[in-house]
Formats: sequence, structure tokens, C-alpha cells
Amino acid sequence: MAKEVLDKYFLAITALVTIAYQLFFFAIAWTFKFDKVTDLAGGSNFIILAVLTASLRGSSNTDLSSRNAVATAFVIVWGIRTAGFLFWRILKTGTDARFDEMREKFWSFAGFWVFQMIWVWGVSLPLTILNSPYSLSATSRSPFGTALDIIGTILWGIGILTETISDIQKLNFRNSNPPSQNNRPFMQTGLFRYSRHPNYFGEMLHWIGIYLICLSPTQPTRVAQILTIFSPLLTISLLMFLSGLPLNEKPVARKRFESSVKHGGNGWGEYKEYLNRTSILIPFPPGLYRKLPGWVKHTIFLEFGMYRFDPEREAGEQDREGLTGGDGGGGVSGSGSAGGQEISTSSVDHEEN
Repeated sequence: MAKEVLDKYFLAITALVTIAYQLFFFAIAWTFKFDKVTDLAGGSNFIILAVLTASLRGSSNTDLSSRNAVATAFVIVWGIRTAGFLFWRILKTGTDARFDEMREKFWSFAGFWVFQMIWVWGVSLPLTILNSPYSLSATSRSPFGTALDIIGTILWGIGILTETISDIQKLNFRNSNPPSQNNRPFMQTGLFRYSRHPNYFGEMLHWIGIYLICLSPTQPTRVAQILTIFSPLLTISLLMFLSGLPLNEKPVARKRFESSVKHGGNGWGEYKEYLNRTSILIPFPPGLYRKLPGWVKHTIFLEFGMYRFDPEREAGEQDREGLTGGDGGGGVSGSGSAGGQEISTSSVDHEEN
């Protein structure tokens, strides 16, 4: 039978395990000024919570339903893929630029790790509730295979494939096209031909899919499961408004514009053309996207004003900062892409395209 540990939803035990696990790796990272464990700690924490809650629920066929088994396996697969890829990548690069300004500042560095605790625990909530004793009667009466299960599985599959393929494509591109002072090539082939951030789109689909699978169609846990929509909403909010697009859109466009002004060439013009024809997030044929009216791009396709870089206005600001030059054109967006739990883990990972 399922075991109730501290509370019937497993909220306390998963929070305590997450805090202890992250503090352990934080101590290593702070003591040795070591970036190699950060994303590994984030991604592997999901695996630990998935295995823990499934194990506490029980090992009999009655206790661990097909829905629990599928949802748990999906989260473990994502965790292995994300943690493994990001750990392998940091072993090759050596350091993580995200921490250059906080590595020597204890409270700033600790704040990142506290945020990672909240991210792991919050995003894991659908599976945590599903595997808890409180959902036992509901899941045992509702075998896997409902419409929500099928939709969730499809979204999860598309999401993890999109995220994995885009990570591999970006990695291969960077290995084949190292940047130089006068030339910073950007990815515009493969999945990046249809979306400037296909990995972000894939991660969003993944967690929406997990949420739908965990949304048990029967009582008594329906209300609790619905409230765990906090998980995909947190992922979407992070990628769209905090650590994802805001770091990889306008700042990157400004950097490319300044480089073009400083070193000459048509780098900015080529980049601006890529932005005009490529959807910021939702994959879409570039030939059709280019022809869409601005209001459609800025609403349905989520290309909000906060992401757009206006060369004329920004050039004026740069002049006041001692920069010269300028390039005409209306407001456009910058681009960039993170790899994996970009918190990757993907969601907090910042990687310029």
C-alpha cells in the first residue's frame, strides 16, 4: 500500500529532499567555484523526486497504476536527457557564463540555487500529487488511455524530440562554426529555420504533456491535480518572461547591431532578415511568417514588444554611451537559444544563438 510520509500529498518530503539535494551541490559549487554540477543538480533532482514518490506509493500493480508508471517514466527520461546533455556540455566548455558576475557573491549565488529549488519542486508537482496516497483511489479506477492521456503523450513526445533535436543541431552548428571577432554566425537551419527557440517550445510542450497525463479524470484528487497547472505555467513564465526569451532576444539583437556598427559588414542586415522571417517560438514556415501582419506576429505568435529591438532608438542611446553608427529599420527582435533545462537545466540556461 502507499505510504503517507509527512503529508498525504508528498509535498513536505519532496520539498525537504529538494532543499537538501540542492544545498549539497551548492556547497560544492560555492566552495570550489565550480560550475559543472549546477545543471546536473537541477536535472537529476527531477529523477530523484520521480523515483522517490513512485517508490513511496508502493510496488504492487494496484498501487502503481499504468498512468503513474507512464508519467514517472516520462519525467525520468526527460531528466536523464537534460541532466546528461548539460553535464556533458559543461565538461566541454568548462565554465558557465551565467555565473560570471555572481560566482564570488555569496547571496547572489545562493539566490540562484534557492530559485532552482523552487523550480524543481514546483515543476514536479503534477507527478508528486499523482504518485501521492491521496490519488490512490482515483488512479486505480482510471486506467491509462483517456483522451487527456493520449493528448499528453503526443505533446510529451513532440516536446522531447523537439528539444533533443534542436540541442543537437545547435551543438553541431557551434562546433562547425566557431565565432570570431568580426563574424558571429547564427543558427538558421534545421528546426531553427522555423523557430528561433525550438528548444524552449519543446520544453513547454513536454511539461504541458506531463500535466495532462497527471490530470486524473476522477475524484477525489481532481481539484488538487488542476491546481498543479502551476507546473507548466511556471515553465512557460520562466522561458517567456525571466530566464529565456528576455535574455536571448533584445540583448542579443543589440549586441549583434553594435558588432555590425563597430566592425562593418552586413551582419546586422542578415540577422534582421532572419528575425523578420522566423517565428520567435511557435514553429511556422518562414515564407508564410514573413508575410503575416505585425499584429498577428505580436499577439498570436507571442512576439511581444519587450523582445523587439529598435535600432534607431537604441542607436541614439548608444551614442550617449560613446558608441557611434546606426542602422535603420523598424523594431525587430533578437535571437538566441539555450540548450536543454535551458533552468536547464533548460529554463535558466542562457546561450546566445
